Amino acid sequence: MCILFLSTWFPYPPDNGSKIRAYHLLRALSQRHEVTLISFAWDTAAPEQAAAGLPFCCAVHILPRDPFARSAFAQAMRYLSLAPVVTRPIPEMQRLVGDVLTHTTFDAVIASTEVMATYALQAPGTTVKILEEHNSFSRMMEDRYRAATQPVRRLNHWISWQKTRCYEAALFRKFDQIVMVSEADRRTCEQLPGHRTPVAVIPNGVDCVHHRPGLAEVRPNTLVYNGALTYSANYDAMQYFLAEIYPRIKQQAPDVTLTITGSTRGVDLNGLRLDESVHLTGYVEDVRLPVAQSAACVVPLRQGGGTRLKILEAMALGVPVVATSKGAEGLSVVNGEHLLLADDPAAFATAVLRVLREPDLRAHLIHNARALVEAQYDWKMIGAQFVNLIETSL
Repeated sequence: MCILFLSTWFPYPPDNGSKIRAYHLLRALSQRHEVTLISFAWDTAAPEQAAAGLPFCCAVHILPRDPFARSAFAQAMRYLSLAPVVTRPIPEMQRLVGDVLTHTTFDAVIASTEVMATYALQAPGTTVKILEEHNSFSRMMEDRYRAATQPVRRLNHWISWQKTRCYEAALFRKFDQIVMVSEADRRTCEQLPGHRTPVAVIPNGVDCVHHRPGLAEVRPNTLVYNGALTYSANYDAMQYFLAEIYPRIKQQAPDVTLTITGSTRGVDLNGLRLDESVHLTGYVEDVRLPVAQSAACVVPLRQGGGTRLKILEAMALGVPVVATSKGAEGLSVVNGEHLLLADDPAAFATAVLRVLREPDLRAHLIHNARALVEAQYDWKMIGAQFVNLIETSL
């Protein structure tokens, strides 16, 4: 079959969650089918390395532009529009997709996230259209609304939630198949008004060969958060951790340190309680090493959706994880078996200290977590599930 894959993020190098997912799904599809990639490219994207990094694609077309960077006017007008700003089509991408569709007949077109949905709908009516969405934005908007306490903000969040539900309900009906990463996301989609499009779950995964225990010597009393602060959910997680949890840990373990990986470009660091024990790495080409060197991975997320690649990567690397229930949402994990879960500051701090101080507990979590990712979350297995879904959709 001939498949057109539209990616919001150019998937090479695969250095964030969206890129990693797109990279592995593309690689799996290309093992059995001819795949053409059309993608935006910005920030750390390396389109000049497409031939070496994406050799499995039969053709690659790139628009060097950030689709999230919209004009101040467009941002200001977002409250008057049902569609999110980032889903509004960019003429240059419309022309690029239209040109490729004119010269090649495709059996299926896959839009990776809602940003690419309008471009996928340019395909002829006979072409199977699949929306490979990573998270349910309706569910994220609902969570934000329910977490709000201030009346005006709560009302604004409720309006955003309802607008998102209406938008996704209308959009999803135009596709033949919707893909989400968790059962919670699927349930939300199936509850949208007028729902009729099938929704499948293809979870996130990890490369268990590339991510393996023993890549680096573990440093005692070291914590890591492997998530860029440029993403609002990561920023909120670290703001909460540094203000409410980390001081409790330091009282019991004064020599503890925390490493936060990822870009900090444009981030308000003044909003974080940083001190000399907190190290910001900035962008790193290989995030495996700072994670593998750490005694524990902390994931105190309170926002966001989907499933957390950062947890799967730490588990595959043999690093025990302490997370909130929200952080581990969507993963088939058991508290005390694969990781430790805690949802209030005192309990989270206690869980971290246990992981740092109890060798038997560490060994237990590391063993079980690695077995879990090998059995359920290896990209090879997940990629095969995705390919089977695409083939049965045709």
